[in-house]
Amino acid sequence: MTQRLVLASNNSGKLNEFSQILAPLGFELHPQGELNVPECAEPFATFVENALEKARHAARLTGLPALADDSGVCVNALGGAPGVWSARYAGEPKSDARNNQKLIADLDAHADKSAYYYCVLVYVRHADDPQPVIADAVWPGEISATARGANGFGYDPHFWIASLGKSVAELSSIEKNALSHRGQALRALVGKLK
Repeated sequence: MTQRLVLASNNSGKLNEFSQILAPLGFELHPQGELNVPECAEPFATFVENALEKARHAARLTGLPALADDSGVCVNALGGAPGVWSARYAGEPKSDARNNQKLIADLDAHADKSAYYYCVLVYVRHADDPQPVIADAVWPGEISATARGANGFGYDPHFWIASLGKSVAELSSIEKNALSHRGQALRALVGKLK
């Protein structure tokens, strides 16, 4: 039996990544926009609070279980920035190109280019679920001033994985799902759901 699930996001990249991992487990994933759910405010300074807020918002408006992710790139030399503000690092409207330009400029004077992608996932069975299922994961790498690759989204062209000799945007979706912060967190979440 298929379980309908609302994804508290309209990001097509995230929808594709989640669908590839969840579909074989019997989940039918619907982006919130398809169900007329407006974007939720993300007023908190932590990933987990924002993800919980988004999951509850989507569940409340659809009556369906909801999955929300809050993730971003955290750069050590910048004190963890952009962090929870990764999607809007260069301001409104959201722009991957402007976010990447700002990150490269902000990091230019620093020798330490180490960074990590962080993801927290929250699954709620209903809007007032007192026991949300939470999983998180980290994917270390470094920021490269040179963009490489055409896959992925966000900061992927500038996120360098030295052990692979590639940027995240040079990985296939299968490779990325196997290694990424989001893939790791999703597998941990699925383990908890089972």
